[in-house]
Amino acid sequence: MEFDLNIFIFLSFSCFLAAFIDAIAGGGGVISLPAYMISGIPLHYALGSNKFAVTFGCLGSSLKYILLGKINLKILKYPIIISFIGGILGAKTATLIKEDILEYIVLILLIFTLIYTLLNKNLGLKNEFIKINKKINFLGTFWSFILAFYSGFFGPGSGGLMMLMFIKIYKYDFVTASANAKIISFISTFSGLLSFIYLGKINYLYSIPMGILMFLGGQLGAKYAISKGVKFIKVIFILISFLTIVGICINIFIK
Repeated sequence: MEFDLNIFIFLSFSCFLAAFIDAIAGGGGVISLPAYMISGIPLHYALGSNKFAVTFGCLGSSLKYILLGKINLKILKYPIIISFIGGILGAKTATLIKEDILEYIVLILLIFTLIYTLLNKNLGLKNEFIKINKKINFLGTFWSFILAFYSGFFGPGSGGLMMLMFIKIYKYDFVTASANAKIISFISTFSGLLSFIYLGKINYLYSIPMGILMFLGGQLGAKYAISKGVKFIKVIFILISFLTIVGICINIFIK
């Protein structure tokens, strides 16, 4: 695929915006992946190229959250390891089967997440984390694997589900949940990227500059999220969850 300036400009805007939003409340894949697909890049190359750029976006936001003291690495020890494995398995599976089945599952989960968040007005507004125990460790590790697998397989919607996991299991507020979920997103995205690199399914002509832009977008998004606070992030989370549901419905029913 030859370089096209119009495609480059379109992807630049889309990917920067995606990384900025993703750093705040997840859901950046709803913008960046369709942007690659609209650009005429074949599906598997679109998945791999998007994974490459998104990895840098997650890295940018993760580093910013770490520097701002919002990451609890003690609770992430096991989820990080298992999400790395989940991301690889998800990416390898993505090259073998269609995404329809997982799309239906994630669609149902996202609808549940949106309704649950709307009905629970105080959800994620306070950080009520006290201490870690075996049950929390198990649940956090289990769901990290499931969501990392989906992240490696397809992606859109995984960030929001990861945030809800940290809110429900670890009792975090939206800011802290967003920060810690971003670490898991980075690990699962990076491990999934390794599979796409091995399979040669990445268009580096666009992915490298998009990766740089998404790194910057992730940094700015994380800083903005902390400055705005939990109520702002909750509103963005609800909006992105709704848009993700719409995007997946379009992908399933209008092909």
